[in-house]
Amino acid sequence: MVIEKKWDRLREMLRGMNGAVVAFSGGVDSSVLLKAASEVMGPHLIAVTAASATYPEQELHSAQKFAQSLGVPHSVLHTGELASKTFTQNTPDRCYHCKKELFGKLRQIADERGAFSVLDGSNVDDLSDHRPGMRAAKEYGVRSPLMEAGFGKAELRAIAARLNLPMWNKPSLACLASRIPYGTPITPEMLRTIGIAENHLRRFGFLQVRARYHGDIVRIELGREEFERILEKDTAQTIAALLKELGFTYVCLDLEGYRTGSMNEVMVRMQKAECGMRHEKA
Repeated sequence: MVIEKKWDRLREMLRGMNGAVVAFSGGVDSSVLLKAASEVMGPHLIAVTAASATYPEQELHSAQKFAQSLGVPHSVLHTGELASKTFTQNTPDRCYHCKKELFGKLRQIADERGAFSVLDGSNVDDLSDHRPGMRAAKEYGVRSPLMEAGFGKAELRAIAARLNLPMWNKPSLACLASRIPYGTPITPEMLRTIGIAENHLRRFGFLQVRARYHGDIVRIELGREEFERILEKDTAQTIAALLKELGFTYVCLDLEGYRTGSMNEVMVRMQKAECGMRHEKA
């Protein structure tokens, strides 16, 4: 089957490297990459997880546990995005500045170990979205073996399930800063509020969750199959009360449901409007 051929291609690619530093978030993608690397690289491998206010603390614990189960050395890298104005200003290339710091530090770790490669878990589906972090990856020579092997997100979940990886059905996660509209300066308090809001929603059993921050409005994104349950009277009232305690005035449900990169929709619409204006002038 195609997926087995991609898996073999991935392992062969990794086998040809002298060693690797893997940017390991603990999500499905980087976990599949780390699993494959652990099978063919032996001791010439280290997993590094970035820790900062932009990621939930519990993600770090699960990443540490998984790396330990594979016998892969694991390090925690504390990054300082919030000390950088180029990050907190929250321009559309925010992710570039974050990844530039991360990949720069990973490149330093790799160079200290000799001819080690720096690897991340990007896959082919990432090419269809606004991903300025890929520019930073290119600048620091970071490779994306899953992308090179042709894996998409669904295939990575499928291979993770076959390998009995505990996170095979784990919902997609992303930096908490991605919940804040471009142009709104990022603060630690905003990130903390978003994290608490999403934890409240997960405690009700909702899986794919985003709490998008719009000042006094929180826009909830869920899988559409979960709409009926969140709109039950008692559930809706309880969740609204919990989120209002965090300082929000209005609690809204996005009727389009969860989708990746929804904060990019405003940017795309503006670009289309600009193209239309140029066309009219022409």
